[in-house]
Amino acid sequence: MLPKDDYAIVLDFLPRGHAIGRPEPIAQVLGDKYFSLLEIIVKKESTVANGERVYIGDDKRDKVDHIKRRIATNDLTPFARSELPFLVEKIVNGDEQRFVDFFNNARPISTRLHQLEMMHGIGKKHLWSIIEERKKEKFKTFADLQTRVKFLPDMKKAVIQRVLDELEERDRHRLFLMSPPMKQW
Repeated sequence: MLPKDDYAIVLDFLPRGHAIGRPEPIAQVLGDKYFSLLEIIVKKESTVANGERVYIGDDKRDKVDHIKRRIATNDLTPFARSELPFLVEKIVNGDEQRFVDFFNNARPISTRLHQLEMMHGIGKKHLWSIIEERKKEKFKTFADLQTRVKFLPDMKKAVIQRVLDELEERDRHRLFLMSPPMKQW
């Protein structure tokens, strides 16, 4: 069973739902740990604001009635789609150590491909530089990574772009998202 997000950040709130279908308060949200894109039904007596963090876990929910469905990026409203890069960046900034640890713990996928090579801007030279540097000492921050590995592009931006690429299903390999591609559902 795949891990699930307990909290999500509201991308867009539609108090009357979509133009077609039942008029119910819907929010499109992004899971703040595994980047799940979901539509949730908001309790009738509640409202949510764009950017608000809401509980979607299995225990008693204060504002969320239920999770309606998992969605793909092409199901997002135009406003939600425009907010997505900013919220991914906010999540990466808010949990920097988790994403820096990716560089500390990344492993080979096959004999010819390493997880690090799947990041924008990392080729064989940067791959080996990162591996050598992390043997000396684990990376503590993105700034530490940039300082110790010469001529490395901005890895925080690379992580954000990789998450967005995975949300758009541009690659079958998952580095940061836990959910399978929508096509398999």
